[in-house]
Amino acid sequence: MEGVSAVPVPQPRARAVASDSASAPDSAGSRRSLAAGLFLGAIGAAVVLLATGQTWAEGKAAVGGGALPLTADGQDVTGLPAALAIVALAALVAVFAVRGAGRLAVAGLLALSGLGAALSAWSGAFDSSALDAKAARSTGDASATVGALSHTAWPYVTAVGGVLILLAGLLALRYGSRWPAMSGRYERDGTPRPGRAPRTAPDPDRPEDLWKAMDRGEDPTREA
Repeated sequence: MEGVSAVPVPQPRARAVASDSASAPDSAGSRRSLAAGLFLGAIGAAVVLLATGQTWAEGKAAVGGGALPLTADGQDVTGLPAALAIVALAALVAVFAVRGAGRLAVAGLLALSGLGAALSAWSGAFDSSALDAKAARSTGDASATVGALSHTAWPYVTAVGGVLILLAGLLALRYGSRWPAMSGRYERDGTPRPGRAPRTAPDPDRPEDLWKAMDRGEDPTREA
């Protein structure tokens, strides 16, 4: 029987190491998608909020034979991108507070917020109603319109920020089920908390116990 060699049997530790190695790429991919989603969502919302405060359109209104320069920022043109950016930030935080179908719904809200911000910013790049309204107020003529109208690049920057938020939402929809949730230690599981241990009666042979009992307002002579 000397020619028969023993077949090595896989040990439990070896199998565990092999299993961990197989799941490592998936964990790494989840971390990358999580980091990308957070980065895209936060940067996109910041870009939208910053860009909507900048000048989107410029023009001139005719006043008394002269021309009055007028400008309109993103909030004058449309307040929708900034509002949706705030919703996107809230959804970006909430996606970690829920699981299952709730996480899917929040991820969808995040994606829709980005899409809405991008579309509204894009349409605002061609809007002149905000400057026309300013021209009417400045001249006192309700029919006055702005002339020499021009638009800046900020509406397009806002649209890019909305696209970044949209990409963050799509990542959350695709990989959000693998992302971690809030730690369970912050959730109430219904188990009663351990109560304070009952105090024992002071030992009459230990003077320090008697003094401590009197400091607490207890009668050291009373039996427990």
